[in-house]
Amino acid sequence: MRGATPGGTVYQPHITVIGEQLWSQLRDLAPRRSRPARSVLLRQGDPGTHVILLDSGSTLVTLTGQSGERTLLAVRGAGELLGELAVLDSQPRSASVIAAETCVVHIVPATDFLAFVDKYDLLAPLLRHAIARVREAESVRLELATASVPARLASALTRLADLSSTTARELSVRLTQTELSQMIGASRNAVGTALRPWREHGWLDTTPGGGLVVRDIAAIRRHVRAET
Repeated sequence: MRGATPGGTVYQPHITVIGEQLWSQLRDLAPRRSRPARSVLLRQGDPGTHVILLDSGSTLVTLTGQSGERTLLAVRGAGELLGELAVLDSQPRSASVIAAETCVVHIVPATDFLAFVDKYDLLAPLLRHAIARVREAESVRLELATASVPARLASALTRLADLSSTTARELSVRLTQTELSQMIGASRNAVGTALRPWREHGWLDTTPGGGLVVRDIAAIRRHVRAET
């Protein structure tokens, strides 16, 4: 289910929260831009100078710890606002956002966004939405702390597949095994061990650039359930 957290809570994208008409008006405040896979859309610690409307594509929301370790907090797809909380509370960005695939975005300056929020009385629904995202992140952290490496990896790949903009049967994940291991809180060797039987069954494959091509996410999930 699109927007389902690991704990089963249904997460609604921003376009659903504010409605398609207001979303369209907000999108028209900035030109359409394309960002390549693996590019950093928002950086943790930066000031909230703008918000990003994600028109297509999928992104990873990651938290970097004091030792440089990265944790995957969430995956976001089309119809999402990115970085709005830093603009609303005038605090540095609490996480980074990385393009998981080519993304089409609209970058709206903070002043224009705040004027729009004030004009249409959107502060309360946006803050309620932010609370839902905090709960989602807590569910992800619990999963990272308790689930096996294959289960964590399958969950991350499932979230990417659910929110990917592609309609093809195959999902291309432009992340290396090292990046995947950082994001699920595991070693690179553990990720490689988890991937091996899935690759042997033909459910996914590695690419020359270091990424993955996922061919059967349902089979991967069934395999993980059978092993746990």
